[in-house]
Amino acid sequence: MTTDSRGNYQELVDEISELLGVPATLENRDFELIAFGAYDSEGELDPSALDPVRTRSILTRRSTAAVRTWFEGFGITRATAPVRIPPTPEAGVYRGRICLPVRHRGVVLGYVWLLDSEPGAPGPTDPQLDAAMRVAARIGALLADEAQHGADLSRELRAVLTAERGWQADMAVAALRTALGPRGDGPYAVVCVAPWPSADPDDAPSARTVPHATALCTVPWGPTAQWLTALIRLRATDTLTPATSAATRLLERARGVEGGGAGPDTGTHGTPGTHGTPGTAAAPLTVAAGIASPRVALAELAAAWQEASAAARAALAEPGFGPVAEWSRIGPYRLLTSLPPETAQDPAVRPLLSPAHRELARTTEIYLDCAGQAARTAAELGIHRQTLYYRLSRVEQLTGLDLDDGEHRLLLHMALKAARL
Repeated sequence: MTTDSRGNYQELVDEISELLGVPATLENRDFELIAFGAYDSEGELDPSALDPVRTRSILTRRSTAAVRTWFEGFGITRATAPVRIPPTPEAGVYRGRICLPVRHRGVVLGYVWLLDSEPGAPGPTDPQLDAAMRVAARIGALLADEAQHGADLSRELRAVLTAERGWQADMAVAALRTALGPRGDGPYAVVCVAPWPSADPDDAPSARTVPHATALCTVPWGPTAQWLTALIRLRATDTLTPATSAATRLLERARGVEGGGAGPDTGTHGTPGTHGTPGTAAAPLTVAAGIASPRVALAELAAAWQEASAAARAALAEPGFGPVAEWSRIGPYRLLTSLPPETAQDPAVRPLLSPAHRELARTTEIYLDCAGQAARTAAELGIHRQTLYYRLSRVEQLTGLDLDDGEHRLLLHMALKAARL
């Protein structure tokens, strides 16, 4: 969603709030938050307006599947007029709602939610609600325009990322530039999330629900998995903050789909956008995001996508990088992710990578991460130094490599890291 359209939605929501004198919230038909207005005649928001359902919607920018099903049970998907929904404390709805269906040419595209008046208090009049519905119709027209444009951009972005080099790539870039119009000028960052928890190639979130996103699309990853890729508009090439915000939002969405509505999980993986220490015993990530270096030309997006996807792969391999990894901060994985997959199967190292020798492989990798310092390695593994020496001698026997030889150590270290990918 462009900055202009995001501002338009906010203005229209604020207009409804002023018309009716109550807070208004706009969500798309998937119950993803687009804009909200906190109206109060005395300048302070009534605490009762923040019941659990509304609080979660504002903080996480989406509602749970259970909340969506519950509200849809009142017929809002078919309604053409305001729908009143009574308070239901056991469902987390402490205040009643008025739902204004947002439609365009008979199709529901979203909902404006209003807090209903307290019992005994005068509520919005029919003329006021009619006026609010006219504003909702303007929102519907804007949503319809953006939905069509967003679909086109998804196709164009996917074409740029998957086209073969040469004239096909040039044509794809030209088509994306035409579709973007004035927004075609950078700077941009590409964000990748992997694996995206859906097999449907068209199952990408709306750009309206992702901060700073210009376009999103899915790209195949292997025979069954997918990347989710987002084109993020930056304010300047020296700050990735918009890309980090978008990546964090997409990870929340991915975890919600994967875990049935779970929120962001950063407790064991560090703060999004930060860089941990590779090789430490962090819990494995099931989904991660990567951010490419900023670009100013659309012709560079394919290269940026390679960087973003590589950073996501690095975070999946080394949880210390994640859950949001920047290409510029993944160190040797910038090289390792560019190597063919069969590189990890070096003949000398192959025996060490068998399941039967998993503990020896881990010992070797930590030993090499610790720059060959036996005391540090033994402390990291919690073993006696003599046990470490015995394991390392077994590694040399299995591989035929000499751990006192710098080139042998380099080969072994690279192969063990590449095997994670």
